[in-house]
Amino acid sequence: MAMKNIAILTSGGDAPGMNACIRSIVRTSNHLRIKVFGIQYGYQGLIENNINILTPTDVGNIIHIGGTILKTARSDEFRTKNGRDKAYNNLIKNNIDGLIVLGGDGSLTGANIFFKENNYPLIGIPCTIDNDLYGTDHSIGFASARETIVEAIDKIRDTAASHERIFIIEVMGRESGYLAIESGIASGAELILIPEHERTLNTVINEIEEINSKKKSMIILYSEGCKFGSLKKLTKAIKNHIEGSNVRYSVLGHIQRGGTAVPSDRILGTILGNKCVKFLSKGEENKMVGVIDNKITLYPINEILKKKRGINKELYDISNMISKY
Repeated sequence: MAMKNIAILTSGGDAPGMNACIRSIVRTSNHLRIKVFGIQYGYQGLIENNINILTPTDVGNIIHIGGTILKTARSDEFRTKNGRDKAYNNLIKNNIDGLIVLGGDGSLTGANIFFKENNYPLIGIPCTIDNDLYGTDHSIGFASARETIVEAIDKIRDTAASHERIFIIEVMGRESGYLAIESGIASGAELILIPEHERTLNTVINEIEEINSKKKSMIILYSEGCKFGSLKKLTKAIKNHIEGSNVRYSVLGHIQRGGTAVPSDRILGTILGNKCVKFLSKGEENKMVGVIDNKITLYPINEILKKKRGINKELYDISNMISKY
C-alpha cells in the first residue's frame, strides 16, 4: 500500500542541521504527493497527540537555523508500554502510515522497541553531536559542534598564552571521544583525554608535567565521559603535583549544541531527509539511513544499537605524536 501520510519527530538532544533535514523531508514528501505531519516535543508529543500538518511553506527559511522547529523533550512515559500504546493509537487515529525519527542512540532505542511491539513502519536519521552511532561516518550536528568547539578553544588559547596557563576544556561526547579528538586536532590541543583510552590519573599528570616543562601554556581537551572525575578535582591534582602551575578549566556545555548549522550539516541533513522519505515510501522499515564513504547506507536499527562506533585511533595517535612540542 502506498504511503499517503508520514510523521516526523525530533527526540533527545538537539543538533544543528535537524531543521535542514526536516525541510528536506517535507519538500521531498510534497514532491511525492505524501502529506507530512510534524510531532511537537518528540515522543512525549506523540503520546499527547501534539501533531500538526507541515507544508513546504512552513519549512521555508529554516535550513540555517540551529535546534529544531519541532522542539524536543525527554519522555519517561514513552519508556512504559502504556505510553507507547498511546503513541501508537495517535498515529493510527491520525491515519499516519509511517514515522521518521531524528535523534541519537536513545531515540533509536525507543524507535526499535516501538517497532517490535507494533510492527509500525519507521526510519531513523542519525542526529547527535557525539557522532557515536554505528552505520554512518557522520551524524547530523557533529560538524557544527566541532566548529563551535574549535572557535571557543582558539579564544581560550589567547588568554592561556597571555597568562601562561594550563587550560582544561571539557566537551560533550558521553562515552565517545570522537568529538574531542577531531576538535582537539583542529585546535592544536596539546593533550586529548578520552574515555576509550584508559590511563591512571598519575600517568596523565606526569604527561602534563612533561609538556608543561616545554610549554608554559597548554590546552587539554577533556571528553565528559572520562573517568578522572570533575574538572575541579583534576585541576586540584595538577596544581598539587606541578609546583607553581597556573591551571584553569572551562566547561563548554550546551553552547556546543546551538548555533547556525555549518554547510556540511545542512547538506547532510538535506540528503538524509530526502533518502529517508524514499526508503520509507518503498517499504523499508526499522532501519537508519546514513552515509559511509560518501555512499548512502541503510542498516537495521537493532544492529546499529548492538555495535559500537569506535574512535578514529589513527587520528588520535597523530595528535599524540605532533601536539606536545
